[in-house]
Formats: sequence, C-alpha cells, structure tokens
Amino acid sequence: MRSALVWFGCLALGLSAVAAESTVELEPMTPNLEDKPSLQRGMALFMNYCIGCHSLKFQRYERTADDLAIPHKVALENLVFTDQQIGGLMETAMSPETAKNWFGAAPPDLTMVDRVRGTAWVYNMLKTFYVDEARPFGVNNRVYPNIGMPHVLMDLQGTPIEECRGYTPIDILDGEETVVALREGTVDREQNCNFIEVEPGTGSMSEEEYDQAAYDIANFLHYVGDPGRAERHRLGYWVLGFLALLFVFATMLNREYWKDVH
Repeated sequence: MRSALVWFGCLALGLSAVAAESTVELEPMTPNLEDKPSLQRGMALFMNYCIGCHSLKFQRYERTADDLAIPHKVALENLVFTDQQIGGLMETAMSPETAKNWFGAAPPDLTMVDRVRGTAWVYNMLKTFYVDEARPFGVNNRVYPNIGMPHVLMDLQGTPIEECRGYTPIDILDGEETVVALREGTVDREQNCNFIEVEPGTGSMSEEEYDQAAYDIANFLHYVGDPGRAERHRLGYWVLGFLALLFVFATMLNREYWKDVH
C-alpha cells in the first residue's frame, strides 16, 4: 500500500513539474485517431520536417503504414528518406555525436512526447514560435520558453512576431527599444504581450492551413505514443457488449437456481 502511495505521489509531482514549465493558457485540441487523412498528413509533415533531428525509435514504419492505411510501397518511396526497410524503426539519420556538436545536446526522441506533455501542449507549442534574436536559433516559444531548436515550420507558417500591447509589432531593426525592454524584463510579457502575429506574405500556408498542419502533427504524435489505443477502444465496445449479454444469462441462471428456495 505504501509503495503504491509513493508511486502515485511521484507521478503527481512529475505531472505538476511538466505543467509548471509554461504559464500560457493552452488552446484546446482534441485528437481523432479515426481521422486517417489527418494522421497521414501528420506523418508526412513529421517525416519531411522533423525526422532529420527527432526520432521515433520505438515505432516501426511497417506498423505505422498499416495502421494509417498507407501502402508499403508508397511509404518507402515517399516517407522513408534513409536506406531503412519497411520493417525498420523510425530513427533519424543524424548521429548523436553530430547532433551534440550542432545543438549542444542530442534532440530528444518524440515517440512518447504526447503521453508525457499532452496533445494540446504539442499543438500549442507548434503554433507559438516567435522571432527572438537573443536566442541561438533566432526564435523562442511561448509554451516552451528558451527552446533550443529552430522553427522548422517557419516556411509554412511565415515569420511569427510577438506583438505587445501599446507597441507596434516588434521589428528587430527599427524596434530596438521595445526588444531591449522585453529582454531586460521591464515589460511584463504575460500582461503586455498578445499572442503571435505572422508577418503577411512570409509563409506558404494561410493561418487556417497552418493550424490544420499543427493539428495533424499533434494528432500523429498522439497515435505514435500509443499505437494500440484505437484498437483497444474498438475492442472495448465488444467486451462491454459481451459482459452485458453475460449479465443477462447470469441473472436468468441465478433466478433458476434460487426459484425453489424462495
């Protein structure tokens, strides 16, 4: 009993630590594992923009293609960019040593990111990058402050600028005074800054299209975190139906056993 209480206490502390990383209110996001087109688009986006740094080393191409109704030949020709076979694990081609030299630390594997952070966290993180010349990669993130990675989807979203109340959108060249005030903490970001404004004409997607792209990636990572979830849900209905039918027969049998006693 004591060990169980300790385990649950550690779990609660871990979840509170994750939640404490950001004070930004997350926009709700409901994943849908029955939406195969969304999952397929999410996989395509992940393989084109994310797999170069972030692996999914606990997931296999074959299992993913089968679950998402993607023919193996199509997956190999369009979604596998290394010499791996269809049965291989979804690993990045970048070696840990190279990644450490480039980024200071190897980018984390994202197989379980949805189960650790939550789908809404992933979705909002993809939407809240903004330009910050003080950071090594020139961008920061409202959901994950001081993030140590570039905004790889910037060509899709466009150039995101953090807009502050009482100021014009931050201009790195002409708005130096505003940028310095934000960096030195003389402006309360939570009280004075709006969400993210995207500089018009800088992205290949509209705002609605990019929101859908962020949703698709988050939805795909939700699937990857537990590939058997959808099958368990479908099986659960059959199990509940069987138990309901068994209850009927058990009740009838119980009455038959006890009718002579009463």
